[in-house]
Amino acid sequence: MIAPDVARTDPPYAAGEREMLESWLDYHRATLLWKCAGLADEQLKQRSSPPSNLSLLGLVRHMTEVEQGWFGHFVGERVTPPYGSDEQPDADFENVDGADAAADFAAFERECARSRERAAGHGLDETFVSRRGRTISLRWIYVHMIEEYARHNAHADFLREQIDGVTGD
Repeated sequence: MIAPDVARTDPPYAAGEREMLESWLDYHRATLLWKCAGLADEQLKQRSSPPSNLSLLGLVRHMTEVEQGWFGHFVGERVTPPYGSDEQPDADFENVDGADAAADFAAFERECARSRERAAGHGLDETFVSRRGRTISLRWIYVHMIEEYARHNAHADFLREQIDGVTGD
């Protein structure tokens, strides 16, 4: 598999709060895929440096679980992580060597689409109670997801540069 090229759409400079949050989240989702574009399976699975188990494919798998977790819990779904388990909570990063990259990218795309569906029709002030008993709003989820992607996209920058020297914003 060669990771496909991705077109990113810049977020608007002026928009309502909901459009701004959704646009920035979609921009960061696309940025993660953009950092993977053109790479073959083995490159996507390449680890950063010991003892880290960080890889681009691991980041895609991790963000699939994060999308499912936050937006799924928000709408009251029982969430079962596709990669991790109680026995191996970091399987999204640890088990990439035998992973099917094409299937993992498809799962990421599906989960992002599901996140959009889960949030549609809900107000930013709507809340749910987390497993830890915290009352969390949809607005908080959007802001947290943007932060989570931004952090991991910085990791993706370093990983991509290590693989083939490609850098970018």
